[in-house]
Amino acid sequence: MVDNQYQGLSDEEVQSRVAEGQVNQTSHSTQKTNIEIIKENVFTLFNALNFLLAFLLLLVGAYSNMAFIAIIILNIIIGIVQEIRARNLVSQLTILSNKPVKVIRDGQETTVASTDLVLGDLILLEGGDQVPSDARVVEGSSELNESLLTGESDAILKQKDDDLLSGSYLTSGQLLAEIVHVGDDNYAEQLVAETKSQPYARSELTEAIKKIAKFTSYIIIPLGIVLFLQAFLLRSDAVDVAVINSVAALIGMLPKGLVLLISLALSTAVLKLGKQHVLVQNMYAVEALAHMDTLCLDKTGTITQGKMSVEGIYPLANVSQQELGEKLANYTAASMDSNLTMSALKQHFEDQSATVGAAQVMPFSSERKWGAITFETAETIFVGAPEYLLNEMIDEIITAQNEGLRVLLVGQSTNALGDDQPDIADMGIQPIGYITLSDPIRPNSKSTMDFFQNEGVDIKIISGDNPQTVARVAKNAGLEGSTQAIDMSQIQDEKSVRQAAHQYNVFGRVSPQQKKLLVAELQEADHIVGMTGDGVNDILALSQADLSIAMAEGDGATRQMADLILVNSDFGDLPAVISEGRRVVNNITRSSSVFFIKTLYSLIVTLICIALNFPFPFIPLQITMIDAFIEGYPAFFISFEASNEQVKERFLPKALAAALPSALTVSLAIFVSLLLVKMGILDFETARTFDYVFLTGVSLFAVWKSCFPFNKLRLFLALTSTIAMAVIAVALPHFSDILTIQPMTINEVIISFILLVVAFGFWKILHRYESAFKALFIRLHF
Repeated sequence: MVDNQYQGLSDEEVQSRVAEGQVNQTSHSTQKTNIEIIKENVFTLFNALNFLLAFLLLLVGAYSNMAFIAIIILNIIIGIVQEIRARNLVSQLTILSNKPVKVIRDGQETTVASTDLVLGDLILLEGGDQVPSDARVVEGSSELNESLLTGESDAILKQKDDDLLSGSYLTSGQLLAEIVHVGDDNYAEQLVAETKSQPYARSELTEAIKKIAKFTSYIIIPLGIVLFLQAFLLRSDAVDVAVINSVAALIGMLPKGLVLLISLALSTAVLKLGKQHVLVQNMYAVEALAHMDTLCLDKTGTITQGKMSVEGIYPLANVSQQELGEKLANYTAASMDSNLTMSALKQHFEDQSATVGAAQVMPFSSERKWGAITFETAETIFVGAPEYLLNEMIDEIITAQNEGLRVLLVGQSTNALGDDQPDIADMGIQPIGYITLSDPIRPNSKSTMDFFQNEGVDIKIISGDNPQTVARVAKNAGLEGSTQAIDMSQIQDEKSVRQAAHQYNVFGRVSPQQKKLLVAELQEADHIVGMTGDGVNDILALSQADLSIAMAEGDGATRQMADLILVNSDFGDLPAVISEGRRVVNNITRSSSVFFIKTLYSLIVTLICIALNFPFPFIPLQITMIDAFIEGYPAFFISFEASNEQVKERFLPKALAAALPSALTVSLAIFVSLLLVKMGILDFETARTFDYVFLTGVSLFAVWKSCFPFNKLRLFLALTSTIAMAVIAVALPHFSDILTIQPMTINEVIISFILLVVAFGFWKILHRYESAFKALFIRLHF
């Protein structure tokens, strides 16, 4: 193909263009660096508040009370390790990112890495090669598959002066092309540049923690200052005592145990999904899948297998099925075409031997839309697009095309091919049959589609392919409702695109910008939207979606920016991810109310203590023990339970409403005990012991409630949590100095038991108003 007239760039020209930055390297990356990952996991408002309180305890030497900071550090480590691991696995999946490219420089053919190409390089491409950078054809002819860029599965003929887009690949032929864009100027990179630098799956759990941290940040510092000054100036407490009591009130407002539980539960889910060939780049994406109510699917490579398959061979005129099959077997054996259509035909007839040899072969051409072979019997067989081989269309073929099938006509002529391209009108072609082909759906697509539809997830199929083809795939895959497709190439204005999002379930000829707009419109209608894709044409929509899901076999850019990657490129792996997400969210929601008890009562009791001029009745170590044995232990094991119920309610209002009765019960008990101290009926140390018993008892009420309805695991967890706290109570005399709780007399134990029974009754009454509490928190925008 290449002669001596093509010298390419000289070494001096290459070096000059490298110096000018005209090299095929991008200036941006969608992947985070280690430093970025560490900074995002360490420098958060929640962490800052906790480290500030730990630092204050460190200053006064209250080391035993700093145990809570271990929870924060463990949570940070989990987040960092998970993100770095996911990023590294994605990098390993990128196979084509730096494949060597044949290039002509100084009149010699050599190979260089795709990232070492410079503007103006002459590159040699052949069947199977991926175009490494935007280029223009200098010589040769080839068919290109641009499905990763446009979603259109048909091969496109490229000849002299035609443009080639990076990311497309050659299905046949050879080309000499000149690089016209490099790096960030490439079409694919411009699409990537429009996306967010790194996806962040919308997480209600994360948002809940942020809201609590933000709310707490407004009050934690002023309350801390008031508590310290009150203790130091009004009660003349020592500095260390004032700091310890003040910090105890403040750390209870921060749900550290819940943050750790969320990280552990999601990390465990990520590892579990990894064994099922689903790579989770953002562990909060697991939660997003549990809330997703709309899923936008790309057709090619997601629902379908991304290849052509023969659906049927139908004889016409007086030709039998057997005779037509023999003629096509001879044709496929003699053809040297390597496009997707011929590959499907050769596979179909691989068990059938040729009976006649070929005398002359004319390859298929995308320009003329047909190929032909003259056999030794002087008979010529034509295979190609019916519109180019027939003067008048046949009804059966029209019907098949309207069903979204690709149709090839088989024609027969008694005239032999000449040296030049023959005039079809002079060949006397007699139609003897037709072939229907399609991109077959994946074997599990229908069952997967059924799963989503049964679980209340709306399906939208969005493709750059022919609308009729997309509609047929949707119907075969089992999409319920109307499978009428809209041709988005006929829609130009934004308003019409937005209206179409609600009127149709199947979309064809969709541009990348329209895909993004469709997803955005669905989000504005309060839908949680997931999007699957494998090509550059999907990047904008993937970036816009609440949850982005990429195929491992797709473009490298989609893998880097997606929340989830299906390593087997199998759409059928998604139900397992949905179930895993629901398990995590349902179980965390079940347990979260126990964690928020401390947040609520800490705030209420702090205000009570300020009003009555008493120190906060608990120290940090006591609260950490509650975190470990009552909050953390049962919640951690419950998080592993199977739970596939659809997530419908908002997390934070539900959790706070469930926690409020317990928090109010504890707060009322502490208020009464402090009033008794104020009245001289109780001393403060005895009241503090009663308060800790109340806190423990009411927290255990909440644990038992979160474990209901009981099964063997939940009953075991509730019992062992209760026993653990009972053992601690028996051991209190040996740790009274550390825990600042004095041993109880028999009478005090009896009184505590009676008061707990009364508290339980009050707690039960408050729980009747849980729905009202939930509505209140919703109105307060929690």
